[in-house]
Amino acid sequence: MIHPSKLKSINQTQRYISSENIDNKTNRCFTQTNLSYMSSSTSYIFGDINLDSNQESITFSVEDLNELLDSPKERREYEVFLSFRGDDTQCIIHFTSHFFSSKCRNYRLQRRSFRSKRFVHLNVTTARKEGSRISIIVFSKNYADSPWCMQELIQILECYRTTGQVVLPVFYDVYPSDVRRQSREFGQSFQHLSNNNVEGHGASLKWIDALHDVAGIAGFVVPNYRNECEVIKDIVENVTNLLDKTDLFIADNPVGVESRVQDMIQLLDTQQSNDVLLLGMWGMGGIGKTTIAKAIYNKIGRNFEGRSFLANIREVWEQVSGQVYLQEQLMYDIFKETTTKIQNIESGKSILKERLCHKRVLLVLDDVNKLDQLNALCGSCKWFAPGSRIIITTRDKHILRGDRVDKIYIMKEMDESESLELFSWHAFKQTSPRDDYSEISRNVVKYSGGLPLALEVLGSYLFDREVSEWICVLEKLKRIPNDQVHKKLKISYDGLNDTEKSIFLDIACFLIGMDRNDVILILNGCGLFAEIGISVLVERSLVTVDDKNKLGMHDLLRDMGREIIREKSPMEPEERSRLWYHEDVIDILSEHTGTKAVEGLTLKLPGRSAQRFSTEAFKKMKKLRLLQLSGAQLDGDFKYLSKQLRWLHWNGFPLTCIPSNFYQRNIVSIELENSNVKLVWKEMQRMEQLKILNLSHSHYLTQTPDFSYLPNLEKLVLKDCPRLSEVSHTIGHLKKVLLINLKDCTSLSNLPRNIYSLKSLKTLILSGCLMIDKLEEELEQMESLTTLIANNTAITKVPFSVVRSKSIGFISLCGYEGFSRDVFPSIISSWMLPTNNLPPAVQTAVGMSSLVSLHASNSISHDLSSIFSVLPKLQCLWLECGSELQLSQDTTRILNALSSTNSKGLESIATTSQVSNVKTCSLMECCDQMQDSATKNCMKSLLIQMGTSCLISNILKERILQNLTVDGGGSVLLPCDNYPNWLSFNSKGYSVVFEVPQVEGRSLKTMMCIVYSSSPNGIASVGLQNVLVINHTKTTIQLYKREALSSLENEEWKRVVSNMEPGDKVEIVVVFGNSFIVMKTSVYLIYDEPIGEKIEQCHAPNKNVVGGAENECAAKRVSLQVEHIDDTKQRQKRRKL
Repeated sequence: MIHPSKLKSINQTQRYISSENIDNKTNRCFTQTNLSYMSSSTSYIFGDINLDSNQESITFSVEDLNELLDSPKERREYEVFLSFRGDDTQCIIHFTSHFFSSKCRNYRLQRRSFRSKRFVHLNVTTARKEGSRISIIVFSKNYADSPWCMQELIQILECYRTTGQVVLPVFYDVYPSDVRRQSREFGQSFQHLSNNNVEGHGASLKWIDALHDVAGIAGFVVPNYRNECEVIKDIVENVTNLLDKTDLFIADNPVGVESRVQDMIQLLDTQQSNDVLLLGMWGMGGIGKTTIAKAIYNKIGRNFEGRSFLANIREVWEQVSGQVYLQEQLMYDIFKETTTKIQNIESGKSILKERLCHKRVLLVLDDVNKLDQLNALCGSCKWFAPGSRIIITTRDKHILRGDRVDKIYIMKEMDESESLELFSWHAFKQTSPRDDYSEISRNVVKYSGGLPLALEVLGSYLFDREVSEWICVLEKLKRIPNDQVHKKLKISYDGLNDTEKSIFLDIACFLIGMDRNDVILILNGCGLFAEIGISVLVERSLVTVDDKNKLGMHDLLRDMGREIIREKSPMEPEERSRLWYHEDVIDILSEHTGTKAVEGLTLKLPGRSAQRFSTEAFKKMKKLRLLQLSGAQLDGDFKYLSKQLRWLHWNGFPLTCIPSNFYQRNIVSIELENSNVKLVWKEMQRMEQLKILNLSHSHYLTQTPDFSYLPNLEKLVLKDCPRLSEVSHTIGHLKKVLLINLKDCTSLSNLPRNIYSLKSLKTLILSGCLMIDKLEEELEQMESLTTLIANNTAITKVPFSVVRSKSIGFISLCGYEGFSRDVFPSIISSWMLPTNNLPPAVQTAVGMSSLVSLHASNSISHDLSSIFSVLPKLQCLWLECGSELQLSQDTTRILNALSSTNSKGLESIATTSQVSNVKTCSLMECCDQMQDSATKNCMKSLLIQMGTSCLISNILKERILQNLTVDGGGSVLLPCDNYPNWLSFNSKGYSVVFEVPQVEGRSLKTMMCIVYSSSPNGIASVGLQNVLVINHTKTTIQLYKREALSSLENEEWKRVVSNMEPGDKVEIVVVFGNSFIVMKTSVYLIYDEPIGEKIEQCHAPNKNVVGGAENECAAKRVSLQVEHIDDTKQRQKRRKL
């Protein structure tokens, strides 16, 4: 028996490799292993048995091995798991002996023994799954004869897929193809196992899949004639490189890490893509970017030929020689050499570019804040070998813009559950708070806002403290943030320029939750170039913009900004640039201690009774730009307020008008919500800078100001002003206004007509204006109007001007609400269906937002003129006429209207980009174009299919396209009738009239139309504008624009064809552009085919030759199983013809 005390102790720096041996003997005889080191600093150990250098072999029983492995004190984790078939004696003697006596000579061996029919389980599954980083599988001729080996293979591949374990297959005297296909001697051994397999056919299938998969993994082939020592040397060197990579410390309690790591691994696509991929990780400081990057590095790093994690690049870059140091560190991590010396950053770029392209690497660049850093360390994807992955963590999204990275992972804060668990680990050393700390713990978590840094720091700080101390800490945090958290977050602030810092501090103190565009206007008025400034803050994760365009900021970032201001004058609040804490503000206003240092002030007081202050308190605040008051009242002369004021936000403004001695010429925004204002100004000042006027909920306001004094106003908000009965006609002077909101102005009965002359207005809101009963037709003159919201008014009918408007994108009016492309059809139908007894059939073409379809009954034919006003917007029109006479009249009027529309250049509403998005193409222009020798015009042929495709239609289309050529004399060759599959009708000019025939046992499936036209040279257009299907029997007119022919669904086509029944007199009319002459038109009616029949072309002379001599169709038999030939191929075929 071997006692554990005989085993040599192993320190923590040693590596472990476990191997498995299959032997037919109960006792074990291990080969000689010499003692030496794989490297000077690390010993690689196989298992727990250390052989003396003078010892030839060691023999012990299975019981000894069981005792050895089950000893808890000596149980190890292993880095390499060696799997091979012990019955292959030659394999054991030759290959494994060379392996164990190769370059790695300080080995201790752990082996698993079992007989051919008796297995001894020795916890190898645990060793493999929990400890092993690499599995080496030695495939010999008899490997597949062992059920144990096959089961082991399945488990190894499971670890390969789920835990990222590295698998190195070694094909010893077999080839990968033998393993993949189970062929030759290897296949014979597998067949032997399958024949004697007691686990059933399912197990055999799993083994076959496993062998197929593992044979596709890159490994080593060891033929029996090759020098095995060389192969072993390669394998050991490969294993050494893989193992010589130290994992990075993540965290003692990595809460929420694994899910984020899996999300990142999916983006990295390491298993599928062999391209070089750069992935950016973007988020605010302290959110866990580095932690996740480390976890990914540990998880997948050993799957690469080299890996490097360059930490704290922002800090190192600024140090002396820090730039070159980072390049040298990258070289050492990847190539394990110190001989290459980098003289300067430019030479370093050249060296890295030359060397990195030869290895598949994982590179993590942590905390990048300058583009120069990226240029120096990973100039481009061309620097790296295929399959390499580069991860960049940064707080600045600008670093990742353009094509600098392929994908961006946006870091999110922890949710409440994750936050509470992480906090609890640090505050209580357990997964959840103690019962008596539960509520206050949630308060701390709420304050931390899901930021891991804050949760860890505060949790550790509060550990083992009393509840009373926790309460004190929380109160302090409301005014002074934690120093450690503050310093970490302040890094991003320190990287801003002075203008960006001012914008950040203004937002942190006053502007959170405001509309981004409003903030830009206000801060631009302060000379801060806010548009680019806010973009920078967003890129650096300091500010957010939500889907409603509102500015946001993490609470800890807000507190960080306010602490920066407080630190400059911790004991004298009046010397601070911005004042937000209500106690400080009350003291300063009460004691009149304000100074010229103050640039912004906010005071929000609760309760109905306003606190009164004197205007003289502002006398010394000469630089005051931003003033926000709520629940406060100022008494005295308003001349004391700063002339530098840009933003006045006063909720509950107590006066009935704005004082005339209040200097307002520099003000950009006046927001007096819930005010007592009756008349805004008694004496108007010309206010060139005013961009925003908001008097919402001013219940005493009776009239608007004279807008001629506000020439640059962009936003007018008078929401919920119930006594407002009139809007000044001077509103027409607002040439730059973008938004007018008059919602819930219930006394307002009309709008001045010149409001419709506002060319710049984008949004008009009239909802709740109960007395407004109409919108004027001039509304279509508002060429920038994109949003019209006028629900809950007295308006009962949508004016034609709304639908005629070329700009309106969203509408809410008369019960219709939505995007114009969705509601305009219903609006049009509402004009034409006064009884509302026919539901409109509306269909919008894919990709053509401005085109709609309309199905109208004969009740509205008398009002057909209303259709013509919106005809350019209709993609299809279906009219039901009351009589043949009305049908004729309506057809004439429609054709005249189409001709007029085309002549005005409105031939197509959809743009080229819109049409390119359609699902299918039913139009095909013949690529062969001939020039008429007499007229010098270009002659074209066009095929139009109307209806669903079927096998017969595909065959006919193929035959037509093969012969769809116009010669110089205008002669063409078309397929003849093929009853009962298809029938044809022809006519000169732009229309064909026919009677739908009765075909026994068949129903009409599809209709094809071939048109021959002539146009002057130089016109590339197809020419076709519309197709009309006129059913004289049913008195219906179906109009389709060119775009509709390419976009209608199959169901719609079925409805089109089903309207044509046997005996119906039908006319097909094609409408071309004014420059085109339609010479001939042919129509094919195609009928559905019974299953199993053959289609045989006629042998008779072709009666369908148009404008030329008779020709004969070549006899041809086509099976119904003929495959559909792609249109593109047919076009190519026609080009050859």
